[in-house]
Amino acid sequence: MPYTKTWMHLTWPTKQQGPLLAKEVRQQLCMYIKENAPSKGIHLDCVNGEDDHIHLLVLLGASMTVNKMVEVLKGDSAFWINKQRLVKGKFEWHEEYFAVSVSESGVGAVRSYINNQALHHRKKTFRDECLEFMSRYGFKKSM
Repeated sequence: MPYTKTWMHLTWPTKQQGPLLAKEVRQQLCMYIKENAPSKGIHLDCVNGEDDHIHLLVLLGASMTVNKMVEVLKGDSAFWINKQRLVKGKFEWHEEYFAVSVSESGVGAVRSYINNQALHHRKKTFRDECLEFMSRYGFKKSM
């Protein structure tokens, strides 16, 4: 049996980066993801976001790839939002996402960052946050 412990900070926007996740919708969405992630084999530590994106802190399972985990989380949550008719029209997540590993010593800081999204985004837009992530972690936009 493999023993692994790989923390991941994930974030992705709504399609067109539109403000579709009003506070009530976001709260229901986060609760749904928290309750259902374990049944998908995903250990979710925390989830939060703002009206145009979400952040998650997860432990990557030994048999799951990052891409598969994101695909499961995005697909399942979008399906649920549409089934519940929580937004007007068809809800979709943007195809892009950020995924970065988190050291054990950094878990607390990332957890705090995710749990304090409202405060954080009073000072910085999600677009600015993405540009900062790209710079900090050496991501290059593909054409």
